[in-house]
Amino acid sequence: MMLGLQSTAGAQPERSAAAAAQVLTWTAGDDITAYGSAPTTAVAGTTTIVFENSAATGNTTGMPHTLTFGTSDPEYNDDVQLNILANPNDDQGGRHTAEVTLTPGRYFYHCTIPGHGQMQGILVVTEGGGEDTTAPEVSAEVSGARNAQGEYVGSATVTVSATDTGGSGVDRVEYALGDAGAWQPYTTPVVVDQVGSHRVRYRALDKAGNVSAEKSAAFTVVAPPSDDTAPPETSATVSGERNADGTYIDMATVTVSASDTGSGVNTIEYAVDSGAWQPYTAPVMVHQVGTHAVRYRATDRAGNVSADKRVEFTVAAAPPRDTTAPVTGVGVDGTRNSAGAYVGNARVTVSATDEGGSGVDRIEYSLDGGPYIAYTASVVVDRAGTHSVAYRASDKAGNTSAARTVSFTVVAGGGVPAPNCPEYDERRTVVVGTVDSGVPNRVTDNRCRINELIEDEKEWTSQALFLKHVRTVLDGLFREGVVDQRENDAIRQAARRSGIGTPGQTEGYRTILDGSADSFARWEQVGGGSFGLNPDGSITSGTSKDGLGMLWFPQRKYGDFSLRLQWRDDAPGTGNANSGVFVRFPWVHDHPEEPQPEWAAIKYGHEVQVLDRPDGDMYKTGSVYGFDRVGLAGAGVTQKGTWNDYEIRVVDQHYSVYRNGLLINEFDNTGGQDFTPPRSDDPGTDGRRFASGYLGLQVHSTTDVVSYRDIRIKEL
Repeated sequence: MMLGLQSTAGAQPERSAAAAAQVLTWTAGDDITAYGSAPTTAVAGTTTIVFENSAATGNTTGMPHTLTFGTSDPEYNDDVQLNILANPNDDQGGRHTAEVTLTPGRYFYHCTIPGHGQMQGILVVTEGGGEDTTAPEVSAEVSGARNAQGEYVGSATVTVSATDTGGSGVDRVEYALGDAGAWQPYTTPVVVDQVGSHRVRYRALDKAGNVSAEKSAAFTVVAPPSDDTAPPETSATVSGERNADGTYIDMATVTVSASDTGSGVNTIEYAVDSGAWQPYTAPVMVHQVGTHAVRYRATDRAGNVSADKRVEFTVAAAPPRDTTAPVTGVGVDGTRNSAGAYVGNARVTVSATDEGGSGVDRIEYSLDGGPYIAYTASVVVDRAGTHSVAYRASDKAGNTSAARTVSFTVVAGGGVPAPNCPEYDERRTVVVGTVDSGVPNRVTDNRCRINELIEDEKEWTSQALFLKHVRTVLDGLFREGVVDQRENDAIRQAARRSGIGTPGQTEGYRTILDGSADSFARWEQVGGGSFGLNPDGSITSGTSKDGLGMLWFPQRKYGDFSLRLQWRDDAPGTGNANSGVFVRFPWVHDHPEEPQPEWAAIKYGHEVQVLDRPDGDMYKTGSVYGFDRVGLAGAGVTQKGTWNDYEIRVVDQHYSVYRNGLLINEFDNTGGQDFTPPRSDDPGTDGRRFASGYLGLQVHSTTDVVSYRDIRIKEL
């Protein structure tokens, strides 16, 4: 983060041209998409860098820009630490210099101010003698055992080498198999063991971007002598979503496999319906509606061909997508007094019907602003006071009705003030910490519920003190007949198992996602996408619904806090997870300036990024998105499928991010400022980055898959 007109390369007043072997000049003006001018090539050695952002170079608004050399991408040189911030009103008038030493290769430079992401470029540095315009020289050698006809027996090994005389040096070597194969990075000799004629293409690129002419090596591989006369064994499976009658909806995928205990499988082929035979390299996806047959066969390295086999199936078009949310209704029953209040209790019954075709999946309700929980039977409200029940329904296609609310008043014998309970806890059973006792969380004689008297959310300094408190509460409830002996014992056992007050709990962290269904139900999904609860207690994004959205914790706002959690990259294939933790954003529903609820978190809070992908977005794990960038080298990368410990500590406007115990980023949002000028999609710097707010987890899509677990928070 830039705190002033400083360069880690040593910004200073401009020297004469004689002070260095060469002078390279960058300029900037009002444009935030490109530098005004920038060099493209240079020679290695001592260099004076000039960066001017002034009225003379076209800046009429006083807008600051930076010239920063990147050091976190292994594709570019990382030996120059340059970060100059300049604006027309600084003490240098916007003109700064720094002396550096350039080495052959490529340097990536850019402006680090958020919103200026397209102000970037590449500087190519050669050994000397001017710009490198000479492509590398590349050659290949094919080796292996050969027969009298020159054919390679069993396999052939292709070794590629390259040299560069242009000065910038070889950047990479690539190869491709056959005439249509894709180019791949060459790192080790290429072994080809498939029987048949082959052509391996190859080329080299230098650091100046010059590409050698494509060359190729052609050869034939034959099977070693063998007495194998048995053809391969083959099989195939068909998979996909199916109707009740067994037809596949929209697509069927045919996966073919083959094995050979003799010379080994050489090729697998398939044909769809009456089509020609084709090489099988990946599962075959059949989309066309109708009845189909996929034929398949395999050939081993001795030339034995298996008998043709086939699988038959039918593909049907998917029914029209249900886009209509269910219709909900509600009724409130009970004895009412002359003022219309319910005496003793009110019974709320919710109903839902779905006309979209997929059917009602679930009904949920929220009592007095609490979390939405599953509706399974009429809700009895027996505490005196004014209440509201919000309710909604979702169908099996994922459509959710707009929440509706019914309000009413319950009185006890003419109206009694609300009880003065230590906590507010409307859960159905007594849950101590994260341990469910199974005992109904009923209202006691003082009209507080049992769990409210347990005070499991209070910070206890020792477990003995907490257990003594629980024993005192339960002794009183047992005498009053609120709980029986079995229930008394069950709650005490839950208290002991909860761990409240033990050394692991004395740090003051409160678990807000513990892996239970009740804990998960306290969170709410908005926008696109989804999170699903796994059997091991973790939650995973993009499990059933694609799109950008957020799972947020609407129970309370947090100011200064330490948030701890674990996350794991579960992206499919070779992809990487892309997610983030939102903090300090306002209530997302009905936000006056943002109709899409998930964007209230993006625009008005801060996102602490989770992204280990080597390409794509410049903001990697630990970054405060759009404000403070961390590269992969700073955050470190763990193997996919490995859990990471993450701590986000926020005090006033200072943010600290720890990954696996290592501090990877610190960011000061001083004065509530973000950046100048504001992005077109950001509300700006007028105090709307809040000092407190809610927490949320971002979901990007069904391909950017990430899992979270064990989410705890401590208020500081």
